[in-house]
Amino acid sequence: MRPNLAARLGVWSAHHRKTAILGWLLFVVLATTIGGASGMVTASDDEMGVGESGRAATILNDAGVEEPAGELVMVSSKTADGWRDAASDLSKALTATGETRGMQAPLPSDDGKDALLRFEIKGASDDATDRVQPVLDAVQKAKDDGARSGVSVYQFGDASSEKQLSDLLADDLTRAEFTAVPLALGILLVAFGAVVAALLPVGLALTACVAAFGLLSLASHQLHLFETTYSVMFLMGLAVGVDYCLFYLRRERDERAAGHDAQTALRIAAATSGRAVLVSGLTVMVAMAGMFLSGLLLFKGFAVATILVVCVAMLGSVTVLPALLSALGDRINAGRIPFLNRKGKKGAHAGGAIAGKLLRPVLAKPKFFAVGSAVLLLALAAPALGMKTEQLGLEKQFGSDAPLSVSFREITQESPGGPAPARVVVKADDIGAKETRDALAAVVRDAGKGAELTVHKSAGVAEIDVPLPGDGSDAKSKEALGELRDDVVPAAFDGLDAQAYVGGDLAESEDFSDQLSKGIVPVFAFIAAVTFLLMLFSFRSVVIAVTSIGLNLLSVGAAYGVMTAVFQHGWGAELIGSEQVGAIENWMPLFVLVVLFGLSMDYHVFVVSRISEARERGLDNRAAIREGITRTAGAVTGAAVIMVAVFAVFGTLSMQDMQQMGVGLGVAVLLDATVVRMVLLPSLMTLLGERNWRTPRYLSWLPRISHGETPVAPEQRGPQPVPSARV
Repeated sequence: MRPNLAARLGVWSAHHRKTAILGWLLFVVLATTIGGASGMVTASDDEMGVGESGRAATILNDAGVEEPAGELVMVSSKTADGWRDAASDLSKALTATGETRGMQAPLPSDDGKDALLRFEIKGASDDATDRVQPVLDAVQKAKDDGARSGVSVYQFGDASSEKQLSDLLADDLTRAEFTAVPLALGILLVAFGAVVAALLPVGLALTACVAAFGLLSLASHQLHLFETTYSVMFLMGLAVGVDYCLFYLRRERDERAAGHDAQTALRIAAATSGRAVLVSGLTVMVAMAGMFLSGLLLFKGFAVATILVVCVAMLGSVTVLPALLSALGDRINAGRIPFLNRKGKKGAHAGGAIAGKLLRPVLAKPKFFAVGSAVLLLALAAPALGMKTEQLGLEKQFGSDAPLSVSFREITQESPGGPAPARVVVKADDIGAKETRDALAAVVRDAGKGAELTVHKSAGVAEIDVPLPGDGSDAKSKEALGELRDDVVPAAFDGLDAQAYVGGDLAESEDFSDQLSKGIVPVFAFIAAVTFLLMLFSFRSVVIAVTSIGLNLLSVGAAYGVMTAVFQHGWGAELIGSEQVGAIENWMPLFVLVVLFGLSMDYHVFVVSRISEARERGLDNRAAIREGITRTAGAVTGAAVIMVAVFAVFGTLSMQDMQQMGVGLGVAVLLDATVVRMVLLPSLMTLLGERNWRTPRYLSWLPRISHGETPVAPEQRGPQPVPSARV
């Protein structure tokens, strides 16, 4: 039989290992260098909008109306007018930085104990974060001086919050890298008991991430990205890259432990685990492509990032990895660690022996364990029935005690709607016509106290900033926004030839959530259809394809339930250094769904391929399940521990959305590798019996794909040379 693609790639790489290794290094260096030279292009605020708020931003952008980066600084005292000297000194200091403009006189609060300084950062808003540091320094000095005189100073604004967010993301990503990589390496040292064997998967995963970073920077010139995209790429790249190498390396070591020579073991690993890596990687990439159907720039960036890093990791695993294994030979076990290195057949299959003992009652009473595990997963998923999603505000995103959150809360309480007003944008052929002016005046009047009108006559555009009651994101603010959109603005411009849209931070959040709710159905339908087709073509079984989707949905549901319980209801949130926020980040459910569908296929394809391989050798259904599960238990356990560890690192970062992502993915992978793969999958396949492997007559045209070689026992054959690659 003609070797499959993975086998041919592995054999070619083993025969041309210098070319494969140097080619990989050259690719990584070129991708990194070119990508670094091109730089990454981040998405502007105008590109992020969808719906009505997006149309409002487009009007301003097309008209060339620069939206300055506004800043607010509140000076608070314990007595009325006690802020005056501090506010005067701060105003002078801010002006002296040379980075501010439009400094307004202090606006006192109703009780006279607080005053609000309002100004803008010079230059374009996109460059404001690069210019805001002198302003931050001046405010910090005022805080230090105020602490001695009993005056408090709080700052919040477009540039200051963006600056702190960028710095926090950079610090978090650095912390994740310096924590996750040693953690993964430590787990691999325990798994393999040798330094070289442990370094190999981590090294390949890191080089794959580095190369993918460079490629993503190039792609960002066509599809602008969010800053969180790089965090997601690193998370996926490290987890998937290590997993793919681990599957491949574990199979090669198992074949060596079974008595095969190095070349034969490598060929078998390439034909089996290598093929599983290709199928799994393709499934993950196609699943990630479903995010393009969301209609949101954030998810399009996630899709490009994950597809790139998974593709690079997959290609490295089936090319440079076999080349390195061939070059290293027995030196793969160099750097053996006492008490951890386990030689021989017994050590190689220690994990399988434990799995065999755990599997025995599952196969003996499949119905009991299938129902029990399904009930457990459904119970974990139950809290998700009450899941609430929203775009988490700064106070929830950073934690209630974070300085930025405190400033936002204090300013919002004393000046409702100040940090995040709604913005009515109007475009008309004659913005100065009486009817249009009357309509604008009506909006200002009906919008209430604090509404400000700005007319850009040459561009034919007008803006009205409308302060919202509440904290800018609560029910009161949303009710006011709805009234503005549904009643005030339509009534004012009814019958006029003008475009009038309501934007602003809250409007963008609401429009984003609406688009998410519309996009999740086509995204899920696409992923489910692709998963079904790939599994159908791989195993020629409708039953396996359908159960694959069902098992993935149970894992996703359990992840949703745990996320809801921890972050929405606060159950155990303090244990991970988080807090109850009352909702899940609105983009998280869709992201977790897509990623888990992709990652679950890593284990599923790997395990089911090994079961199918045993079936091809003539074992019955129950015996094939037993062998497939026990033979893959060590690799799946090791891969799952690494994935869970990497995700857990992200669960300890500063930002709430990173915490939710880390906990959700970590819990799902843990359940998937234990309850689903070790209990539910074997019990369900045992109950289904031969129906697992039947191909309906109307699908008999599907190609038969071998899931591995069937080599004769090593004691019956001499050492066999690696066959020539057939390209």
